[in-house]
Amino acid sequence: MGFFDFLRKDKPPKNTDSVQYKRWMADKINEKHIKYLLERFGNDERVIGREGFISVVGDDLVVIADGKEKFRTPIDTMEAWEFLSLQGVTIKGFDETEGRERTVLAYYIYHR
Repeated sequence: MGFFDFLRKDKPPKNTDSVQYKRWMADKINEKHIKYLLERFGNDERVIGREGFISVVGDDLVVIADGKEKFRTPIDTMEAWEFLSLQGVTIKGFDETEGRERTVLAYYIYHR
């Protein structure tokens, strides 16, 4: 533990497979506005929505685009990581709206 660790309030848990990390990531991306929502099929990606947001509702992470719920997954079982550019997030989990495992990519709206 470093001397200045008390200054860093947004420190993620070290184990990325833990429930604490998944909840930390859900809180981090909560209320992010998105420009595009894509779904990944193997090596292909296709746009499934535009203009929406990511929200935590109870124990679920929900992605809304085009005014409709496009993706809903339990936070404790999802995998999520931000792009290296920090311009979006990849979310992988069991989608309760379609009843299957899905991987979606959400690109954030950049506000100056």
